[in-house]
Amino acid sequence: MNGVQATLAGPDGLRALKSRLRAGERLMALDLGTRTIGLATSDLSFTVATPLTTLRRVKFTADATALLELATREAIGGFVLGLPLNMDGSEGPRAQSTRAFARNLAQLSEIPIVLWDERLSTAAVTRTLLEADTSRKRRAEVVDKLAAAYILQGALERMARL
Repeated sequence: MNGVQATLAGPDGLRALKSRLRAGERLMALDLGTRTIGLATSDLSFTVATPLTTLRRVKFTADATALLELATREAIGGFVLGLPLNMDGSEGPRAQSTRAFARNLAQLSEIPIVLWDERLSTAAVTRTLLEADTSRKRRAEVVDKLAAAYILQGALERMARL
């Protein structure tokens, strides 16, 4: 996929991504924040999403280098990038920033990128952590990678039905 195709979203994007995946490859989800990037990976059967890590953001080049090194190490065949839509489905500044990140990343790698609706992912994960009586410090440490896993799990479940 090239930079233009990096903006594919939803089921059509997942369908295109699914057709490109090879044996032994996995998916990686990214939950882009202003200060961090939460990461999660799928299993080889594209059934289960697992939180991986949280990268502290620096500048795009450094962020992309770290991300692509992880992608190589984890045998990633596609990225699922959480798209932060507004509740009414419109796109605000954060969605535009996410699209720009996807375009820029696509220029550095042949790994396909699909944008996936992430509305309420962080809120759902935070609610679960609160219900589990997780400390504020621990929530801050894990929320981004858990949100990435939440995003990826939704995409995997949809991809299974395609």
